[in-house]
Amino acid sequence: MISAEGFCAQLDRIGVGLVTGVPCAVFGGPLRLLERQPGRYVPAANEGAALAVAAGAELAGRRSAVLIQNSGFGNLVNPLSSLALTFDIPVLVFMSLRGWPDPDRDEPQHAVMGRSSQRLLDALGVPYWLLEPAEEHLAKVLDAAQGAREAGQPAFVLVPKGSIGSVERGSVAEDGFGRRAAIEALVPYLDGALVFTTTGYISRELFGLADRPANFYMQGSMGHALALGLGAALAQPRRRVVVVDGDGAVLMHLGTCATVGALAPPGLVHVVLDNGSYESTGGQLTTSSTVDWSSLGAAAGYRSTAVCADAAALRSALDALRGAPGPHLVAVRIAAAPGTTPPRVTAGLGPAQLRARFEAAARS
Repeated sequence: MISAEGFCAQLDRIGVGLVTGVPCAVFGGPLRLLERQPGRYVPAANEGAALAVAAGAELAGRRSAVLIQNSGFGNLVNPLSSLALTFDIPVLVFMSLRGWPDPDRDEPQHAVMGRSSQRLLDALGVPYWLLEPAEEHLAKVLDAAQGAREAGQPAFVLVPKGSIGSVERGSVAEDGFGRRAAIEALVPYLDGALVFTTTGYISRELFGLADRPANFYMQGSMGHALALGLGAALAQPRRRVVVVDGDGAVLMHLGTCATVGALAPPGLVHVVLDNGSYESTGGQLTTSSTVDWSSLGAAAGYRSTAVCADAAALRSALDALRGAPGPHLVAVRIAAAPGTTPPRVTAGLGPAQLRARFEAAARS
């Protein structure tokens, strides 16, 4: 296995000054080290933006690298094909391989991309190397990728799970009002509503606390829970639709908030649980600490915005929304919950079963 320190040392050896990306647990160790170096790591909103950030740094003379998970490769394809490949910008991308080599040993949302990642790179004509879990092989791969760089080509290093070591997170204080407490306060408000929850621990927490047929636990598709809920709210304008989102997921495709404001579905309530981190990938920081949710909601066109910091405030905000036409944004500042891992939705429900029972509940 490559140590996190050894991975970062290889980036230093080839002169990478800036690293950007969207967190993945496979890169949890290096990301923890990079976050400790001011200005070294840029937490991008999504994978495509990460590639563009790295490309911009390259154009301005700073060698860069991108860390992503293959589940988000689709976000990166447009700037890869129309920016990096078109303008011959030699960005280096490390992409972890979920759903590979055996999709059945991973979560179902990774199966399609797991078996397709390498074929997609072949179709795009992008050079890539499959990393072995040894620092000597990483050095060899990076030296080989130098040829692509000299030719002005982006290059990919594909990283299987377990290739890179972790780093201790250290102690993180939790003030008692975390994800579970927020969802417990939210549950009574969900009766009668169609509910969409974002990928990661939010879906898993609600599944463990209050599973019901009208809950749709979105797995994968990070950043698209709000668009999913918007579609349902437009299809069922008389129904109340609640989207329970995370800060990192909202920031990934923030433009959907403006679409919601423009179309103004009256039954839509958008709840954002903001713990300032990508909890399910190791607690890497998002950029939500500088987000003014009240101003964002107003600018996007929501009819109302509330920002809550405890369960009582959340219950009060939700009670105030009953019967009031939306869309509404409710942002909830919560603490991170290190070491708390809710059960996986897929342990009890398969994707087809989840879809079928939700469709029946939505159309009844």
